[in-house]
Amino acid sequence: MFEKVLIANRGEIAVRVIRSCRELGIRSIAVYSDLDRDALHVRLADEAYALGGQSAAESYLRTEAILHAIERSGAEAVHPGYGFFSENAAFARAIANAGAIFIGPPPEAIEIMGDKISSRLAAERAGVAGVPGRSEPLKDPSQVVAFGEQHGWPVAIKAAFGGGGRGMKVVASAADAAEAMDSASREARAYFGRPEIYLERYMSWPRHIEMQVFADRHGHAVWLGERDCSYQRRHQKLVEESPAADFPEDVRRQMGDASVRICRACGYEGAGTVEFLYEEGNFFFLEMNTRLQVEHPVTELVTSLDLVALQLRIAAGEPLGWTQEELLERRRGHAIECRINAEDPAGGAFLPSPGRISRFRPAGGFGVRTDTGYESGDTVSQFYDNLVAKLVVWGEDRETARRRMLRALGETEVDGIATTIPAHLEILAHHDFVTAAHSTRWVEDCLDLSAVPAYGSDAAPVAPALAGSAEASRVLREVDAEVDGRRYRVRLWVPAEAAGPAALAPGGGSSGGSGEPGRPSRPRASSAPVTASDGQLTVPMQGTIVKVLVAEGDTVEAGQTICVLEAMKMENPINSDRAGVVRELRVSPGDALGAGDVVAVLE
Repeated sequence: MFEKVLIANRGEIAVRVIRSCRELGIRSIAVYSDLDRDALHVRLADEAYALGGQSAAESYLRTEAILHAIERSGAEAVHPGYGFFSENAAFARAIANAGAIFIGPPPEAIEIMGDKISSRLAAERAGVAGVPGRSEPLKDPSQVVAFGEQHGWPVAIKAAFGGGGRGMKVVASAADAAEAMDSASREARAYFGRPEIYLERYMSWPRHIEMQVFADRHGHAVWLGERDCSYQRRHQKLVEESPAADFPEDVRRQMGDASVRICRACGYEGAGTVEFLYEEGNFFFLEMNTRLQVEHPVTELVTSLDLVALQLRIAAGEPLGWTQEELLERRRGHAIECRINAEDPAGGAFLPSPGRISRFRPAGGFGVRTDTGYESGDTVSQFYDNLVAKLVVWGEDRETARRRMLRALGETEVDGIATTIPAHLEILAHHDFVTAAHSTRWVEDCLDLSAVPAYGSDAAPVAPALAGSAEASRVLREVDAEVDGRRYRVRLWVPAEAAGPAALAPGGGSSGGSGEPGRPSRPRASSAPVTASDGQLTVPMQGTIVKVLVAEGDTVEAGQTICVLEAMKMENPINSDRAGVVRELRVSPGDALGAGDVVAVLE
């Protein structure tokens, strides 16, 4: 086993790897940007080395800086985590050339499967059908238009060297092709260091089912079970669970066998995830992530295996040690993971919410686990991914796990920034979640978050029974009451003037809407700025301007995009909420803005 392992990442995944290293008696080596000098992963590691810079491109995506840290620390191996360089064959080769071991698959396997285009071809050679699409990089918007006219709109543009929804854009019509290509390529370069993109058909109501696989250098390859990752917004996962609910056992085994065939076809080694889209009894290969997934803890809880420790052992040359059937017999109960992101889900917008965490109290109790890279007082930066924590629970069955997750979400306290917790409460309490009537489009098309007020707002929902009446100013409050010396927490509709500034935000166990599967029940939210009475358009979040689409003197329509703001590696179109003429334009590409800064003045 190794003596020293360098973790070429940050945040929650770096903390996760550090903990497994410590349990195995391995010294952990952290690296950090200027902004992460006092981050939790730096505080926990045995040693830490500065990379310099602030953004990912200036720090965690600088190969030479990481190689220098390996040389100075004497690390024998490098764990890439996920994102950044985790699926970069050139980085894996650079690590090997420096005399260290890359904890992941061989560079040749990354080239085949880390590139989403060549992975489609590899899956086809293994006899596994993929989602209909183009198996070559996109070069021109005319290719998008031709594909859309042949297969029907919408279509999906994706990053060829990444995953997790980064760099993915859904194109609704030919008119949107050029801008979607530009945006997808920019996001892909910013997050993965490679701008290449490709094209697939966008399926109407699929479920996203992925299979955890492991392979060693001794010729053994196995699947550990599936995860359902269908609860998504902006093509990025919010909730994951294992096993998948209402999922046929014969399809599960066929999918597992297909995943192992794909592993063998590319000479795979280590942890990987083969992702599929499942619809009406059929499954299609989507991509293979040649790394550990964000949602790996749900597999850990149902198999009682430390997947990071298993990665380390395989990288050190040890065999897997289990047969396929032995692994399947280890599976027990049901696990659910909720990603607590720094986003404001008010109205379904999920706007990035970087800032300082003034207070963070994770949930506890039996069957509850919180993986995080933050503590009270830490800052969530606009320059990095917005994942604050992963709340994971285990139960003997799905309903037990669901109820435990609702309890744990209610106990988790994060102050100072907005988080996705209100959305998770709505999702887990919804009838469609209980009955597994969902798809990758369910959150955006069916979940009603219109009653969730903006973070920090004093707004509160109006009591439905009183709407339109003389008493419509009542608001919902959660209060403590004592009856015969026993304390109760109750929810009451009280007059707004008596409620004070902290009216209860909805989400504590309500039904969350009644949208039928496949039937939109709410309009999609916009990232439009606030427009003051003097015509000033302000951005709703901190970020960096990457594109300006208007000039002074232009006439704009309501809903027209004024500029594009990148926050936490996501591009957000800033749209005007009124028609008018651009009297003054106050931003240029590269400008860093804070929430409330003015981008333009309309008249």
